[in-house]
Amino acid sequence: MVSFIVCIIALVIGFFVYGKFVEKVFGADDSIETPAVRLADGVDFVAMPEWKIFLIQFLNIAGLGPIFGAIAGAMWGPAAFLWIVFGCIFAGGVHDYFSGMLSVRHDGASIPEVVGMYLGNGFKQFMRVFSVVLLVLTGVVFVSGPAGLLNGLFKSVDKQVFLYIIFAYYLLATLVPIDKIIGKIYPLFGACLFIMCFGVGGAIILGGYDIPEIPSHLYNMHAKGLPLYPMLFITIACGAISGFHSTQSPLMARCISKESQGRRIFYGAMIAEGIIALVWAAASMSFFDGVEGLAKFMAENNSNASVVVNTICNSLLGKVGGALAILGVVACPITSGDTAFRSARLTIADSIKFSQGPIKNRLMISIPLFIVGFILTRINFDVVWRYFGWSNQTLATIVLWTAAMYLVHVKRAHWIASIPATFMTAVCTTYILIAPEGFKLSLSIGLPVGIIAAVAAITGFLTAAKRVSARQSAQM
Repeated sequence: MVSFIVCIIALVIGFFVYGKFVEKVFGADDSIETPAVRLADGVDFVAMPEWKIFLIQFLNIAGLGPIFGAIAGAMWGPAAFLWIVFGCIFAGGVHDYFSGMLSVRHDGASIPEVVGMYLGNGFKQFMRVFSVVLLVLTGVVFVSGPAGLLNGLFKSVDKQVFLYIIFAYYLLATLVPIDKIIGKIYPLFGACLFIMCFGVGGAIILGGYDIPEIPSHLYNMHAKGLPLYPMLFITIACGAISGFHSTQSPLMARCISKESQGRRIFYGAMIAEGIIALVWAAASMSFFDGVEGLAKFMAENNSNASVVVNTICNSLLGKVGGALAILGVVACPITSGDTAFRSARLTIADSIKFSQGPIKNRLMISIPLFIVGFILTRINFDVVWRYFGWSNQTLATIVLWTAAMYLVHVKRAHWIASIPATFMTAVCTTYILIAPEGFKLSLSIGLPVGIIAAVAAITGFLTAAKRVSARQSAQM
């Protein structure tokens, strides 16, 4: 219990201390006119109140990851708490802040365009394809997941019906101006989400549940013996660092009216998501009488995290409270899924310079995306989720390197981005080498190769940084 509460406090302190430092390094300036004001179009560039933008950003990024990912990550024990806290403060918060604020500084550009400005045209072309693939995978994951949860809540309704309903909503939310649906219903979804978080978190604290402590349980507790590194760092993505967030931040970068709002909206939403991940990791470890009990329950239910969510919510909060909590959980992926497809539309439109003002132009891009997405829902959810996890963290790594190179260009401390970028390079390389969906090599091979890749990446970055500095000096 003590470790869990200390971790919550650490996240809050991280927002006020390190978040402020990151903002200072970036150099937020309210005298610069934002895209929402300068490029207002009534569709995607729409200035909105800060509290509403925060809620939308929070719900955009808080998909299934901080819930399903945290439940799966809890199988390794309290080490998950440390990854959530340190990952959130020093990697995820930095990633989200820079992906949002760099978009603000570049006319609300989608993340592939921003990457291209600092890492070159090759990376831009790669990111255009890679980010759209990730966004479609995200949309698929965030259709299947909530459909399963709703099916558990309303057993008389077939899961396929919920799939159709969610897809219909996604199509509508993707097409209409951002302030018409997303800007109006997200505060309601946000209320459900906070009921879920505070309800479940409060119940495990007040109920005296035995949450494993970090000092005495800081070892690999996974029942199948899966290596903690790098598996945990891919399994818990959205609660610590997630590349998907960088595809969502430009949506809100087109809506903020002052740069000083960025820390509260981008960095703050990441911290809030970390708290959700902590709550679900702690609830999963404690409700089933420890990590072993959680592993047994997951094995009995085919590793279906939605069953864990239903069981915990209904048991801790009763039928009514449980239903509200589950709706909060459902709101997470639905509000991320609709903006995933919206981001995919905008990314494609930006790359081909295709105006999204006329609705027929939006339909021309959206309909093929939804057809592909629907086809992918026929694939096993676990397979899609695994590929989503690695793709997600790889995208985050590229965005961190982009942020580091931007800081080199403006002659500021790049290490706040280059250090987590180096670490994530090692994680992603090692994972794809040893993972079942990767090359299936042994950890004894994957680990040193991952370290070599990280060293090569930071060496290449520092070499490029010297060239940039020398060029800047020559131009003075």
